[in-house]
Order: sequence, then structure tokens, then C-alpha cells
Amino acid sequence: MKHQRIRRWLTGLTTGITMSVSLMAAADTTRAFIPMGMADSVGVIDLVGRQVTSSMTGTVNTHGSALTPDGQYLVAGSLTAHESEEPVSRPEGVTEDEHAAHHGGGAAAASEEPNTGLLYMVDTATNAIARTLEVPGPVHHVLVTTNGRYAVSTHPMGGGISIVDLDSGKLVKSVATGPAPNYVVETEDGQSLLVSNSGNGTISEVDTSHWFVKRNMRVGGGPEHMVLAPENERLYVNDVASGQVSVVELSSGVVAATYEIGEEPHGVGLSNDGQILFATSKGSNRIVRIELATGARRSAPLAPGPYHLAVSPHDGQLLITSRAESKLWVLDPDSLDIIDEIPLEGIGHQISLEAN
Repeated sequence: MKHQRIRRWLTGLTTGITMSVSLMAAADTTRAFIPMGMADSVGVIDLVGRQVTSSMTGTVNTHGSALTPDGQYLVAGSLTAHESEEPVSRPEGVTEDEHAAHHGGGAAAASEEPNTGLLYMVDTATNAIARTLEVPGPVHHVLVTTNGRYAVSTHPMGGGISIVDLDSGKLVKSVATGPAPNYVVETEDGQSLLVSNSGNGTISEVDTSHWFVKRNMRVGGGPEHMVLAPENERLYVNDVASGQVSVVELSSGVVAATYEIGEEPHGVGLSNDGQILFATSKGSNRIVRIELATGARRSAPLAPGPYHLAVSPHDGQLLITSRAESKLWVLDPDSLDIIDEIPLEGIGHQISLEAN
């Protein structure tokens, strides 16, 4: 009996140590992936050690990025036009005129357009490009649907979004949303995408079952980056024209409130509990923090050019790139003090975060 107790104790001890090591390893692999634009790479940042640990190379001018739900692949989009050897395929169910209109003109204009865009599927374990996918035009921002099936790209020069099946690599659909589409988010139930059209001040709601615009919401100004509140009740949209973040009630589709941010607002995010709004003002060189329940506001100088923003799932810290310098700031979410500055290889764009 004594020996059995000792064996059970040793087994429990070993299991506890193994679990602790596993949890430490999991924490140590919490990473951020940041496209470096014209530096033609994607930086991989360890959020625990707060340092660049590796680089994904072979990409061209990547701006948008999104991880697959399992974290196995990063999908990064190139904002540079690509000379295709073959004409861009017309998705099933789209007429020739509709396809031409998506590319910015009539049939003649479409037939003369040789440029497409590129999506890179990069293996996050090896940093190697596993696949390159063609899409109809340069890519601004990227989303991977929560079911892991599709990559969605916004095409600012094409007036819409494209949907690519990640298994087949084929273009499923091109959906015209409005002039200069900028950003895209997905509702929690996966039934809708929300696309900001900065050219006409609207938000398009796209049905993900049949890929069509089922509603357009007029918000005015120049809507760009967005973040969706938990339970899909409110959408927070930065308006570069007014220097505000607009709060859109999704049930009614109207703007319920606005928050002053500053000139050229860009990045926007929510705390992990959804109670605090963060936004960067690129033109005013500031970071703004707003408690949504009370409206209490705090801001701090952040220069030069605070740009893309993300909230770390690891500890809630703010990750903010600079539009003017090759670096990433790490900020305390309460005080807005700078905790660290991480040098980058280029200008950092859409930040993708690895879940715990």
C-alpha cells in the first residue's frame, strides 16, 4: 500500500509538472503576425518575450492578414497588383457585365485589365508559403471566416470583396459592396459579414450563405476600421472624415452615438471584456481610451503616426504600429503608458493574433 501511494504521488507530481510545462509552452507561443508592407515580409512577434522571433519572407507588399481558426495558416494579402498569366475567372452565377463592373468598368475595361491580387497562405509552424491564391485585385484587409472555410478580401480599387475557398483555392464569389471598401468583420453566428465602404459612407451587410448584400447602413463620412461588440449588438467604426468613432446599432442600422478621437482615426479595438474602446488618431498622434458604460475618456500622446491596433488576448495589452516608423508599441490598457517598443522590419499593418 505504501508503494502504491508513493507511485500515485509521483504520477500526480509528474502530471502536474507536465501540465505546467505545457501551459508555459502555450503561453510562450502566443504570437502576433504583422505584415510589413513594402518590406515584403511578415514579422512574427512573441508577445510574452516582446520580441520579433522570425520573419515570413517571399510576400509582396502585404497589408491585410488573418489566421485560420486552428492557427495553422496565416492568410496575407498583397496590396500590389499582380500580372496574371491567365484572365481572372468569373465566379459562377455572376454575369459578364457584373464581373466587368466589379473591376471598375464595362466589358471592354474588364477585358483589358490584366492585374489581379494575391493571397499568401503561410504555414505558421515553418513560415513557408504553402500556397498562393489569385483574387480579383489588390488586397487591402483580410478575414478568414470562423468556420475556417473562406478567405475574404477587400478590394479598394474594385468596389467590393472576394471570397476564396481555402480548400480548393478557387474564387467562390465577388460581391460589389460600394466604392473603396476598406475593412471586413464577421458576426459571431457566422451568418453575416460587415464591410465598410469608405467611398460612400456605408456599411454593407453580406449574407454568407448566398453571398449577396442584404442590407446597406448609412453611417456617413469615411468609415474604415471596425470592431464588433460581443453579442453583435453594436459596431464601432472609425470615421476618418470626422475624426470620430461611430457606434452603429445593428438592430436598427443607425448611428446611436459618436466618440471624438482626433484627426485621421485609424486603429480601433475593444478590451477583452468588451467594456473599453480603444482608438488611434494618426493625425493627432494620440491613443484614446473610452469606458463604454460611463463614457469616461482618457488619452495619451503617441508619436509618430499611431496606426493599426490590436488587443492582446494574452494580457489585454495594446499593440499599436507606427505609420511613420518601423516599430510596434506595447501599451498598458489602463494607464496607456508605453511598456515597450519593438523594432520591426517595415511599417506594420493589419495585426493577427494567435489565441491562447
